[in-house]
Amino acid sequence: MNVKTFSLLLFCVGFLACAQEDTTIETLENDYSHEVIIDNIDIAWGMDFFKDGSFLVTSKEGQLFYHKDGNTSKVADIPNVYNRGQGGLLDVKIHPEYPEKPWIYLTHASTQGDEEGGHTALVRAEFKDGQVSNMQTLYKAGPNTTKGQHFGSRLEFDRDGYLFMSIGERGAREMNPQDITRDGGKIYRFNEDGSIPEDNPFYMLENSKKAIYSYGHRNPQGMEIHPETGEIWVHEHGPRGGDEINIIKKAANYGWPIISYGINYDGTEFTDNTTMAGMEQPFYYWVPSIAPSGMTFVTSDKYPELKGNLLAGSLKFQYLEHVAFDENGVQKREKLLDKIGRIRSVEQSPDGFIYVGVEGIGVVKMLPKS
Repeated sequence: MNVKTFSLLLFCVGFLACAQEDTTIETLENDYSHEVIIDNIDIAWGMDFFKDGSFLVTSKEGQLFYHKDGNTSKVADIPNVYNRGQGGLLDVKIHPEYPEKPWIYLTHASTQGDEEGGHTALVRAEFKDGQVSNMQTLYKAGPNTTKGQHFGSRLEFDRDGYLFMSIGERGAREMNPQDITRDGGKIYRFNEDGSIPEDNPFYMLENSKKAIYSYGHRNPQGMEIHPETGEIWVHEHGPRGGDEINIIKKAANYGWPIISYGINYDGTEFTDNTTMAGMEQPFYYWVPSIAPSGMTFVTSDKYPELKGNLLAGSLKFQYLEHVAFDENGVQKREKLLDKIGRIRSVEQSPDGFIYVGVEGIGVVKMLPKS
């Protein structure tokens, strides 16, 4: 998909978003097979690859693992991890200029702070010769709460070297996502050292959380840079219905909880609005919810039938979703690795293979069709 086609796609989706109908998902007659690569991590929440094909993977319980040449070793127990409910050790991202800049970045629910409970934190550490050192906390959201939901959190670098991080609204939908003086329900942007860029949209506003780049989010658990446009894409959990894919724009308000395509878990409504002036429409929304977690674009020739499209894990229905789209919007949805288990993470490796973190299994490699 070229930039011109992509721009047309955005126009079409923006124009038609209110009228979107759910695209029925298809089950493959000939599903993909897979190979178990790591079998000793219960919840492989996040992973990222080095250029040589080795990779780091997080365990929600608080351990960081390193896989190289067929061997997996624990390299660190991350301190201050608040492992409760949806909280724990979350994403990992390797600096794009590694090893010249030997930094890795992690997000986790953190107990740091005066209040009981936890909130999402961003840390970085040096990683050399399979060893972690010089760990630094770059950002700690607050205040802590003992709630166990909606920590987010994913990490991604853009082409200008800025680091983006998502944080969920911590179950406080009436307080956090629409208030730029509070953490939660936001996408944040940092310099590589954790300092805050002065051209962030709310940097000059008194009492604002200056790291905020966009707001009005619920619980973003997928984030990826588009391989052609360089834009940051996220997906986030809705309530009952209304999971969303959003393309992040500076200072944009994504509407939660004022607008939504979902309802409360008990079936009651909390808003009559699906659109409102000054609030972004999603690129796509799922009804019913699939509980998306993990996200990647396929650029590999190893899966020609998937190339150029999006993959997202489904926690609820336990499959990897192939989202195929063109200038007219989403055209096809397919279940891959159907019933494999609750998918937490998905990444494309440097050699083009798709790796998937599955609860209760570990990390698997999806094998191309012959």
